[in-house]
Amino acid sequence: MEDYLNKGQEEIFSERVRAGKRTYFFDVKATRSNDYYLTITESKRRPKGDGFVYDKHKIFLYKEDFNKFVEALNKSVNYVKEELLPEEDFSKFDRDNYEPTEAKMEEGSEDDTTELKWD
Repeated sequence: MEDYLNKGQEEIFSERVRAGKRTYFFDVKATRSNDYYLTITESKRRPKGDGFVYDKHKIFLYKEDFNKFVEALNKSVNYVKEELLPEEDFSKFDRDNYEPTEAKMEEGSEDDTTELKWD
């Protein structure tokens, strides 16, 4: 069924985020008419019998919703960080191998505020 759903869709870019038993996939795809969209997949590993199975949940995000989605995500994350858990040191959750992006290094910003940009 997955092959049927993905027929004619080309994957352009993929980013994986491992988070314990969960893995998040951010995949940029193109339709046959070169229209772009993003799929966000949560894959959660759980035991079953002698092995494991993976539960997957997927969100399709279309270009016309990118800005609204990022704005709502930023507001929500910043609300938790600034209003609900202001004493929490969120940097402790960063990966040991984290390297700032070139844009972040150019700005010289050490700001704790989470900001996603779609430029």
